[in-house]
Amino acid sequence: MAVPRQSILIMLIEDDEGHQVLIRESLRAAGIVNDVIQMSDGQQALDYLTHRGPYQNPANSPRPGLILMDIKMPKLDGYALLEKIKTDPQLRATPVLMLTSTEDQVEVNRCYTLGANGYIVKPIRYEEFQERVKSLGLFLDIVRFPD
Repeated sequence: MAVPRQSILIMLIEDDEGHQVLIRESLRAAGIVNDVIQMSDGQQALDYLTHRGPYQNPANSPRPGLILMDIKMPKLDGYALLEKIKTDPQLRATPVLMLTSTEDQVEVNRCYTLGANGYIVKPIRYEEFQERVKSLGLFLDIVRFPD
């Protein structure tokens, strides 16, 4: 039986429904049973993280311990959201892993410059993707997260 790793809430920010399903299924297949909250665009995620709009009650919008985020999203892209997270004193300690299909080194560098804690390329082949998600499970096992 899989055990939650540090009981952190994982926020998945991904606009593509197919990728959302694939990521969630791969997390479960890798034994990652942490709760996952799903956001479909950067603005929705920012509203949740800053307790605005429908997320005003902090009791109903607990802070995630890890954010997995795509770059190319509607309303507010991953770069803008990453910058807002990493410049906000309340949010900046939250680890953010960019989970994207973009392999361009310029984009990789930009994410790290903005404060990303990691950059994972979503491979085309399903089996490769599952292997990378299993590695994420190892990451969750060995890394200590901020409170």
